Amino acid sequence: MENNNEVLLKVDHLCQYFRMGHKDLKAVDDVSFEIKKGEAFGLVGESGCGKTTTGRSIIKLYDITSGTIYFKGQKISAGTRSYKDAISKARSEAKKKIKALRAEKKDNSEISAGIEKINNELRAVVADNRLKIRNAKVDCKEVDRQYSKSRVEALHAEYNEKLRTANGNHAAIKALDKEYKQKYRVAKQSKLITEIQMIFQDPIASLDPRMTVRDIIAEGLVINGMTDNDLINQKVYDILETVGLVREHADRYPHEFSGGQRQRIGIARAVVMQPEMIIADEPISALDVSIQAQVINLLNDLRQSMGLTIMFIAHDLSVVKYFSDRIGVMYFGKLVEIADSDELFNHPLHPYTRSLLSAIPLPDPVYERQRTRITYNPLAEHDYSVDQPSFREITPGHFVYCNDAEEKKYRESIK
Repeated sequence: MENNNEVLLKVDHLCQYFRMGHKDLKAVDDVSFEIKKGEAFGLVGESGCGKTTTGRSIIKLYDITSGTIYFKGQKISAGTRSYKDAISKARSEAKKKIKALRAEKKDNSEISAGIEKINNELRAVVADNRLKIRNAKVDCKEVDRQYSKSRVEALHAEYNEKLRTANGNHAAIKALDKEYKQKYRVAKQSKLITEIQMIFQDPIASLDPRMTVRDIIAEGLVINGMTDNDLINQKVYDILETVGLVREHADRYPHEFSGGQRQRIGIARAVVMQPEMIIADEPISALDVSIQAQVINLLNDLRQSMGLTIMFIAHDLSVVKYFSDRIGVMYFGKLVEIADSDELFNHPLHPYTRSLLSAIPLPDPVYERQRTRITYNPLAEHDYSVDQPSFREITPGHFVYCNDAEEKKYRESIK
């Protein structure tokens, strides 16, 4: 890991709810964490705990319910659905109040005055929440404008420097002009969010079967304004060789590749955008052990050579320990523990973390026959009826979701 304390990504009180009939499914519920530049952050937990939803919310595939996401200190996403829900709820309650008011035996003037008061309250709530929605959208658009402006200014400075070194060489200046126009078009359309890319869990589902590998990898470049086919092809060929494939693969379709090769194509699609951060969503879950090792080693090599920051989502704690500098553990939409990789394995505090660690198999038949699996039962483990839990720092860098009584117990256990 790069020795860097600069916070690259900050997730602040992220909530992602999905409407299920008249109720909300809390896929991610009040999750907060930071990822430093150059580190690998592992996110683990059982299926359905909210790991993938967290990753997709970060790259704005979902309109997050509430919370804020910062990248490089800039707000890239803010929850607006909670404001929209507040408007809907206020309208529904206003209708009920008006209906109840009309059912009362009062004269028309009183009823009219009551209805006017209810409508005024409703208009105030709607105006307040619409302002919050507008401000959230304006903030994100302004971030993209500033980012695009900085990219254009940096490109202009680079172009002027190259012009000075060209010394009036017409051929060199012509080539520089062509390169500048191409890069300017890309810089003008660039958005900060494009510096975060995602490797999806199921490569066969995330790769369009009707597109060649060249088109799949180049799609992001084309969307961001690149039009020079020769330059696009060269970038595609270079990135294919970087991920362990060959340029002849560019004309093939996804179904012509093995699972491991398809995952490499998914990695190439993300890396070709030259991102600063990659979210790897269980990139090895559908692969055999030998191919898993190849993909992990490839990600490690890319991390070192390109200075990438990686958020690594997985089920297998042993793989996450090998790959990650810090690990976060999720359960039912909540982040229950965060610590350095070695610290989490040596001193797991939350009962769910201990349950996950007890499930890791070891290549020792004697140990496996004697191994006792720890079962996690939240109703038996915790009593939050009076003292509500929160995320607390037990030791430096080691955070656990607990209440006052549990915090005291955890502190005593590590003395």
